[in-house]
Amino acid sequence: MKVSLITVVYNNVDCIKDCIQSVLSQTYADIEYIVIDGGSTDGTQSIIDPFLKDIAYYVSEKDNGLYDALNKGIKKSTGDIIGILNSDDFLYKTDTIEKIVDNFRSSGADLLYGKGIFVDQKNIFDVKRIYPSDPFRKNYLFFGWIPLHPTIYVRREIYEKYGLYDQHYNIASDYEISLRWFKNDKIKKYYLDQWIVKMRLGGKSTTMRLQKQKSLEDMEIIKKHNLMGLFTLFFKVGRKIPHYLIPQIRGFKTYN
Repeated sequence: MKVSLITVVYNNVDCIKDCIQSVLSQTYADIEYIVIDGGSTDGTQSIIDPFLKDIAYYVSEKDNGLYDALNKGIKKSTGDIIGILNSDDFLYKTDTIEKIVDNFRSSGADLLYGKGIFVDQKNIFDVKRIYPSDPFRKNYLFFGWIPLHPTIYVRREIYEKYGLYDQHYNIASDYEISLRWFKNDKIKKYYLDQWIVKMRLGGKSTTMRLQKQKSLEDMEIIKKHNLMGLFTLFFKVGRKIPHYLIPQIRGFKTYN
């Protein structure tokens, strides 16, 4: 099974190397790595250049935002399974993709998801937030439950049948497409109870400045998918509180 991994980047010279290296160091051999750069001007392209021989497709050009770039990458992909790895982030272990493929094969799933952690921007061993998950139950969606998006991997037919990212949303289209998938009973889901990704705090949707915009888009998406309005949004936001508290209470600096 070929896995297409897509990274979208724009002006992220400090983090893109870790992201790329986490993909190239994977034990699973059949990975098609796609990097879509939005025309960076901060030196990001010079960091990417030495890795071009190991990147299946790379382009650096102006786009219409994150979800336009992701859709561009998906259209270029040829893998059986497609996953997203943001430029701030990196795969949890060198055998992460190998485990994902093994569980796709054994479960026969159309969609697989797992757990992720958020780490300090500078010290990647300092865990700031965990993002656990659970075996899927449809009623969870009414309570704001949704897996961390970079832990979700889907068969390419899912995009072909049910569409790409909705570019109407600037910051929350990953929530919309996740609801599209998880509300669909025809899509077979599988929960992999393992850590899949480490994410640096400070990404587009984790900055406080953009939280208001994200909540407005979330509410529009919640209404679109016939969930429970402010009730669902309240629980979606509230679920994050223990995610921050648990690492502080336990004093964990890393997860193994």
